[in-house]
Amino acid sequence: QPGYDWPMTQSPLPLTLYGGIDCDDTEHVTGRLDALGIPHRLVIINGDPEAERFVIFINNGFRSTPTLVFGQERAKIVLTEPTDEELDSVLAQAGYSLRPGNAELEEG
Repeated sequence: QPGYDWPMTQSPLPLTLYGGIDCDDTEHVTGRLDALGIPHRLVIINGDPEAERFVIFINNGFRSTPTLVFGQERAKIVLTEPTDEELDSVLAQAGYSLRPGNAELEEG
């Protein structure tokens, strides 16, 4: 996030991806994370009222998926419906190394 220097961590920030069933954006981001070898926890909000309430709260009243949450405890990075470029940028901020040759995956 602009104006805030995230502390460098020895290991990458844990990543939770909140997604929806039959959501093309969720499928795209999950596929990209898998292709880049980025470990993540996938939470499908359909049928999970607590997760759905969290997504709506964190997105100012919108049920937006995918919503990615990097970190735990008090300091978190939240990214909603990212482009590939936004995702790559935040992955780097969160301490992930993108696999060489995979950072330029094509959309589609």
